[in-house]
Amino acid sequence: MEIGRVNSRRSCKPFRLDFGTRRAGTVSEAVRILYLFDDRVARSWHPFSTTRPVGELLFGTLLLRERIERALGLRVRATMGCPELQGFSEPGAPPVLGAGVTAGPTGSESLMILSRWVPPLASMGLLPHKAPPDGLRLVCRGTPVGWLLPAGRPLPPSEAFSLKGPDVVDGARSVVEGEVEVAGSVLHRPWSLMEQNPERIVGDLAALYPGGYGPDAAPIDPPPGVWLTGSHPVSAGVGVELSPGVVLDTRNGPIHLSTGVRVEPRSHIQGPAWIGPGSHVLGGRLGSVSCGPVCKLHGEVDSSVLNGFVNKSHDGHLGHAVVGRWVNLGAMTTNSDLKNTYGPIRVTTAPGPAPRDPVSVDTGMIKVGAFLGDHVRTGIGTLLNGGVMVGAGSTLFAGPVISGWIPPFSWVSAEGRQPVRRDAFLTVAARVMARRGVPLEPGVRELLTRLHGVSTEPGTGADGGADPGEPEERRDR
Repeated sequence: MEIGRVNSRRSCKPFRLDFGTRRAGTVSEAVRILYLFDDRVARSWHPFSTTRPVGELLFGTLLLRERIERALGLRVRATMGCPELQGFSEPGAPPVLGAGVTAGPTGSESLMILSRWVPPLASMGLLPHKAPPDGLRLVCRGTPVGWLLPAGRPLPPSEAFSLKGPDVVDGARSVVEGEVEVAGSVLHRPWSLMEQNPERIVGDLAALYPGGYGPDAAPIDPPPGVWLTGSHPVSAGVGVELSPGVVLDTRNGPIHLSTGVRVEPRSHIQGPAWIGPGSHVLGGRLGSVSCGPVCKLHGEVDSSVLNGFVNKSHDGHLGHAVVGRWVNLGAMTTNSDLKNTYGPIRVTTAPGPAPRDPVSVDTGMIKVGAFLGDHVRTGIGTLLNGGVMVGAGSTLFAGPVISGWIPPFSWVSAEGRQPVRRDAFLTVAARVMARRGVPLEPGVRELLTRLHGVSTEPGTGADGGADPGEPEERRDR
């Protein structure tokens, strides 16, 4: 039986939000400029906040930044509060303002929004059309989430958001006089992305798209041999291919397969699930999952968020995990997400923006898996304990179960841990990204170089430390 391309039961134009057109309840970019900022809490969202702004993390069906943009009808001009991330670059992402840079044309109002705020997507009319003369502070459930400044009021330079001084949300209390309560919620820890993700997928599809169908799709007419069960919607984008033997189970929530997704035989996808553009499901069981673009998934993936360009092509269990971009998991890599005592899981993480001086934190949750930063790779048979935090650029090999806090650019094997060589890491990262047609931009290279410098011991640049390119036979790409 041939692979079937999904047909729509009705025509459906792709959903696009026109940011350039003023709509009812919104203010145009010519009048108001939107900025995101990362506060003290966001800067401690290890292992992700060392390589990307928190606004560039996936939650439900959208990046946190995209969620704020859609809610307010404005594009983010720049991200502030994390000058150490200057040079960060991904398609669609705004620039990160470095130290000494003052944002904002004086002829426009300035809207500063906390990246951890999750506004309701139907937020038109949330803010007044014109900022009051003294400005307006925005508060969500007791947490300041931003402020609106009138035209002519300068914004502070990016270093004013530094953790060396008062926190930005504390400083905001003295910036403006007025205050307004806004709807939504505020995320407090990176594991909130995983914990709240299933309900967020359901809410996103219901709020953004009529009938719960995705942005580029209509209800599907499954090809022969593809089984649908449950009453929640299933939608598929352009060019989606479903092989015979695929099961789409919507008894617990909707499923959306984005443009270009391919699903191979013996794949069971259980909703709620959001499979990002260009991803390839190679078999196994997926449920309560959000994955970004161009992921390869196989085996068991449960209640997890994968931010994109993740390669999990083989068997193994990934559960209640949050995974960064450009992560490669070797065959049979498996994480635990439940203690044998059924007690709450603790994680070890750094309390501030620098990846050092980790402390133990009680998540209060009994199901917590792994947190894997950008460019992490594991060898075949790697075992990860529940709550493990693996810093960006690390390479892990099979041996004892890996637990606790793994600093960025660590080479972990049965013999222990040593730092990864900087130049060798950058060479491999560029090679891996090129295979997906994505260049390692100079700004990102500099960002990773700076992170390596503050994360490892001197002498691990060009010559010292382990080479992540060797040995080939111990890894599975």
